Amino acid sequence: MTDFAALGVAETILRALSKEGYEKPTPIQAQAIPDLMKGRDLLGIAQTGTGKTAAFALPILTRFAAERKVAEPRHARALVMAPTRELAAQISESFRAYGRFMGIHVATVVGGVSYGGQVKALQRGVDVLVATPGRLLDHMDAGNIRLDKTDIVVLDEADHMFDLGFIVPIRKIMAKLPKKRQSLFFSATMPKEIASLAGEFLNNPVEVSVTPVATTAERVRQEVIMVDGGAKQTILVELLKREEFQRTIVFTRTKRGADRVCKTLDHSGIPSAAIHGNKSQGQRQRALEDFKQGKARVLVATDIAARGIDVSGVTHVVNFELPEVPENYVHRIGRTARAGNEGVAVSLCENDERGMLRGIEKLTRNTITAIERRASPPPAGTPYDERVAKRGGRPGQRPGQHNGQRPGGRAPQGHAERAAGASGKPHGGHHGKPHGNSNAAGKPAGNRFANGGRPGGFKSGARRGSGGDRGGVTTIN
Repeated sequence: MTDFAALGVAETILRALSKEGYEKPTPIQAQAIPDLMKGRDLLGIAQTGTGKTAAFALPILTRFAAERKVAEPRHARALVMAPTRELAAQISESFRAYGRFMGIHVATVVGGVSYGGQVKALQRGVDVLVATPGRLLDHMDAGNIRLDKTDIVVLDEADHMFDLGFIVPIRKIMAKLPKKRQSLFFSATMPKEIASLAGEFLNNPVEVSVTPVATTAERVRQEVIMVDGGAKQTILVELLKREEFQRTIVFTRTKRGADRVCKTLDHSGIPSAAIHGNKSQGQRQRALEDFKQGKARVLVATDIAARGIDVSGVTHVVNFELPEVPENYVHRIGRTARAGNEGVAVSLCENDERGMLRGIEKLTRNTITAIERRASPPPAGTPYDERVAKRGGRPGQRPGQHNGQRPGGRAPQGHAERAAGASGKPHGGHHGKPHGNSNAAGKPAGNRFANGGRPGGFKSGARRGSGGDRGGVTTIN
């Protein structure tokens, strides 16, 4: 099947797709939509950026177009559960775009925004309710919404739900749904816990897998730069000042780390915005909008926000800190190379992160050749230099480094400070110990990206897959 009409999508939805410029289904859409049209349950293994939102949204809307029912007050005809506010907002936007000629009512129920406005939206009844589990339970307990007449339920990014501890709330919510329903279950990875959960909720499901479990996007060129001596800030600024880094997402492990990176970039003249759990919903939405509109060329994010970021044209992902959970690497780099495009993922890896790198390579079945870098002074004008200057040092000098001493001594101040909310562990896993120079001994300092091109000018050994269709036809996310 080569177009949406052949898949059985309703005419009113086809007009909306044409308005959006979408012409050709992605593989998961072509595989999933026909069975979903028949009312089958579905287990989908799909990474972000494969078009899975439309894979479940189009059949749901087509069914509603045929039924012509009206949602009863305080009821929802379809429920979609998502792990983060951002992802819930993106899903809601997609339903509204595809159903623009249907007059459907879509409500988004998430934390961090007005409770009263959500109550008002639910009172009249909704066709599609997109919610995060915690806030949805609040409304259910308050009697604002009932699910006993909900015909369709979608659990999106189930593995991330598991990581965030949402399994108990999900079970409570699912228990309130009618036994006779259509259930859709999507996950990027399928560990045994998630497979067991799917077995509880699905009835003889059709299984659709568009990528091997836990593999990374084929169109993403992956590169790792080994960093010695705490030079991450310097290298990050060097990277982001290069012309090809047009729209970049930088990932950190902690909220405080994200704010520190943003401050460094601002002092270096690189417009950036941060998005993490300590930001209000309004702040997160403004940061995303600034990033989408190009006001901020760099978005700095933590993993909690990673899966809700669906911005077209992201050219690069930079892992300023490698994730402790290898699966999060897959989701991070999935922010680029979306909708048939290609992208680059660059990871900065210090000595104490080598174990994390090995875990990522084992999970993704992809060995990435590392590039050794010696430490170099932080860029002039960073908050780093301000701290040194206050102690009477020279710009670019590290804490504890005497004039004339080459870089590579102690780690930068604050690098080992404790992360917000961490259980007594130093940020980055340094355990308060000074950095050594074990990898740099006897090696020349080297030039800064002297090849004059992308960081891939180094022989990184990164894989580059052929990907799917590259014929220039727009696809849906």
